[in-house]
Amino acid sequence: MNKKLYLGLAITSIMVQGCGSSDDTEMDIAPVLSLSVSDAPVENAMQVVACFSEIELKAVNNSNDQNLMIGLDTNTTTANNLCTDAQGTVIPNTRGIDLLSLSGIDSEEILRGVEIAAGQYTQIRLSISDGSYALVDMDNDGIADDVDQDGNPDKIPVRVPSNELKLDGFIATAGARTDLTVEFDLRKGMTNPVGQPGYILKPRGVRIVDNSVSGHIQGTVSEVLLSDNMCNITPTDLAESVASVYLYEGVDLDPTTLADNGGSEGQEALTSVAVLYDGAGNYNFEIGFVAAASYTLSLTCDEDSDPEGDDELVFITNQELTVSDKGQITQVSFPQ
Repeated sequence: MNKKLYLGLAITSIMVQGCGSSDDTEMDIAPVLSLSVSDAPVENAMQVVACFSEIELKAVNNSNDQNLMIGLDTNTTTANNLCTDAQGTVIPNTRGIDLLSLSGIDSEEILRGVEIAAGQYTQIRLSISDGSYALVDMDNDGIADDVDQDGNPDKIPVRVPSNELKLDGFIATAGARTDLTVEFDLRKGMTNPVGQPGYILKPRGVRIVDNSVSGHIQGTVSEVLLSDNMCNITPTDLAESVASVYLYEGVDLDPTTLADNGGSEGQEALTSVAVLYDGAGNYNFEIGFVAAASYTLSLTCDEDSDPEGDDELVFITNQELTVSDKGQITQVSFPQ
């Protein structure tokens, strides 16, 4: 069984912008592209640094392909020194972003207002360079692991197959504005395969949402409900999950068909996140960038220990809700 890095992580967002007007003159204005990054709470990881180096846009008409290098091309974010090689030398033209510093609906732009040709783009390719890493606190003592006891926390490599994530495309319309969100759900996509070093981030945990027709979910869970179902309501580390919430598309679902992230039941979760204790009697969760639609939320105290396997989860209760668009926040609660 692969050991997972217990993550409910979303990296957001691709924002594809055009100049909005129906005027014939403005319809000739080139669309522009912006790209941001965001995250959701993570258990056992104190940092997850992804090293972005290049964004490639693949067009139906190959002559409109565009490559954007971090720190080199106009309107890309500046490079920083978080990404280093094995000798500790900074990898040039990379932007290392600690995903855990961008929880919920927060984000950090990588591209802003880059002009692109109007038309259909078949793929967005994100290059994740060497130097990406995680700092993990497996014993939950609040200190990142230092197995070799050299005084520095262990940087566990995070890598992507071929160092590139190939995502779905979009249509850039002159005179219009389109905002998209790319979400990385590392509960689905990040594994630690036996016999291989470090963590691997797979594209199966990535999805794209149109921001104009998506919103966010913020929720609370009753302490009595958690306690009555034998959840650990007083973790020593507030970053430790006390329960998990799974998001399924649709309502009136048959509970026996609801699967975990790698399950064989009829309906796999769209995403899942941790319920965290705030130290003051509240138990909260947040799911960012969800397409406007009707959903079912399912609460469990069981751990999905293998993101690619079929773990048996016992769901305590469900809540149905409708997510609004245009970035609105939908509040939901699991009462006692």
